Amino acid sequence: MRLPLVLTVLATLAAPAFASDELALVQDTPRPVVSQVVNERAGYRNRFVGQVSARTETDLGFLLAGTLAERPVETGDLVTKGAVLARLDPEDLDADVRAAEAGVQVANAQLRAARDAENRARELLSRGTDSATRLEDAERGLTAAIAAVEQARAALAQAQDIRGFATLTAPQDGVIIQTNAEAGASVTAGEAVVVLAGTEMREITLDVIERDAAALNEGLLFDVALAANPNVTAQASLRRIDPVAAASTRTRRVHLTLQDPPDGFRLGALVHIAPATTARLDIILDASAILDPKGSPAVWTVTRAADGATGTVHRTPVELGKQFGPRVRVTGGITAGDEIITKGIHSLKEGQTVGPSVSQ
Repeated sequence: MRLPLVLTVLATLAAPAFASDELALVQDTPRPVVSQVVNERAGYRNRFVGQVSARTETDLGFLLAGTLAERPVETGDLVTKGAVLARLDPEDLDADVRAAEAGVQVANAQLRAARDAENRARELLSRGTDSATRLEDAERGLTAAIAAVEQARAALAQAQDIRGFATLTAPQDGVIIQTNAEAGASVTAGEAVVVLAGTEMREITLDVIERDAAALNEGLLFDVALAANPNVTAQASLRRIDPVAAASTRTRRVHLTLQDPPDGFRLGALVHIAPATTARLDIILDASAILDPKGSPAVWTVTRAADGATGTVHRTPVELGKQFGPRVRVTGGITAGDEIITKGIHSLKEGQTVGPSVSQ
């Protein structure tokens, strides 16, 4: 009866020692971390699809209301600067011009009469057969007649200018991409009759999600190839990313400026786009990996031992670029090949020993 009791007592006394040793072993084992080895190409899509577009697309209309007499261009027509795109019915405008021309003729006749009257008054005064008051009246009449001629000429110039507004011409070389009115239709002032896409400046447009937009910075170079003929290539640089995402798709429109594109890059052509091999790319990280992003941003970098099983963490200040959605651009502070901890960043301390990296 006494032997079992002795064994039970000994087991009870030994249990805390075993538990203490197990706890010490757990505490001495470095915790694994979720990390990634950053790369300048990581986070970038290898390929996009876009289309060739005009840098400028202009809605063209008349400065006055009227009836469309003719529209000699159709969708897809190439036009040069100054080419006639549409005309309004000029009947009323021609009548205004003729009336203004008649006004100039009347004013010139009145000017001749006033000049003759001023000459007679001056001659009569010199002979002593008329008064100085009569000459002064004649001089005032001449001055008024001169002003009337100037006024009539200005009215004629205005009528001719308005008559010129009845003809719609191309402000630059381009292609008609849309027509909105046919001959015989009544148009209002400012209403778009045609839409002209300029051909002097071509660009590439594409829509990207927020995650991909974070990886693109202004000036980034791309290699572009026609989808229909990959042998026709060009280079393009990123000009801008629309600051507001599309409401329906939540994508952002990206605009790339083509650099000396060949003739094959026609408006509307589909193209394949990839970051140029010589392009300098920033490092992209999840925003959740950044310590104090609004104050002094930093990340935890890992310095590994020779065997790679353990390492120590160090707080490394970084410089941040634009953030799009959950991704942020890192423009300085770390380089390709650095190991960055991406999860559990708020439970670490400087110099802490960590274990191997595990996948997220």
